[in-house]
Amino acid sequence: MDEVKKLTIKDIRRMYEEKEPMSWISIYDYPMAYYADQAGIDVIFVGDSSTTTVLGYPNTLYASMDQMIMFAGAVTRAVKHAFVIGDLPYRSYQASVKDAVRNAMRYMAEGHVDAVKCEGGEEVCDRIAEIVKWGMPCHGHIGVTPQSLAAQGGYMSQGRTLDTAVKLVTDAIALEQAGCFAIVLECVPQQITKVIQEHIHIPAISIGGGPADGQLLIVQDLLGMFPGHKPKFVKEYAHLGEEMTRAFKQYRDEVKAFVHPAPENCYNVKPEFVEDLNYKLKQMGI
Repeated sequence: MDEVKKLTIKDIRRMYEEKEPMSWISIYDYPMAYYADQAGIDVIFVGDSSTTTVLGYPNTLYASMDQMIMFAGAVTRAVKHAFVIGDLPYRSYQASVKDAVRNAMRYMAEGHVDAVKCEGGEEVCDRIAEIVKWGMPCHGHIGVTPQSLAAQGGYMSQGRTLDTAVKLVTDAIALEQAGCFAIVLECVPQQITKVIQEHIHIPAISIGGGPADGQLLIVQDLLGMFPGHKPKFVKEYAHLGEEMTRAFKQYRDEVKAFVHPAPENCYNVKPEFVEDLNYKLKQMGI
């Protein structure tokens, strides 16, 4: 990047109004955030998907506020340009408005994020409205909502019946009215995404929702690093998993063949120093 400028909520709005597509990536650690920021990525989303992609749990319900704040801190320490959003995990906002506000405040104060995110539609609008009331930007998330997979019957495209499509549209409208600055649409037919865009006046960000005001991918999916199931919407821009395996194998082979470390990888002292050391040790009876 020629000029490092920290993006703000005003920039998100400007890009939307100027119809400039936004690049979003879910990232959870310092090195990945650093290189994404160097590449000029607009938004880094610290998602609770870290629970599965980094920690190896079977779903996102295992995420905690302490865990998410730790990941958020790693990202915000690396970033100079991107707008950073923290994902409010399961149990952090569902039980009460008070919980939602308190945990959003923790995210902002301890994780140093620029905004937070809640999953759900009309049922979470009171939480979002109160978060926004206290000066914290918040965006919504509808379609597939991983924190509610048990109720949705698994990870599958949403909005394929008339009733569920109508609910997606009404939820999006309600989220905007509650104060959301953007809405993520996950695994939604692209035609439904277009209808939603026609009824709201904030950015629609797609992760499996087809063309929209911005696109979101998880970094492990984007870089070909996750060995699990690859959803239809994922495009791999690299195959780092294969390259990492190759590098690890080469390292293992060189260690076993006494090739590593090579002389250029070693520190040295003069022979006289070793003689003095051995003499000293002998005097000490060692």
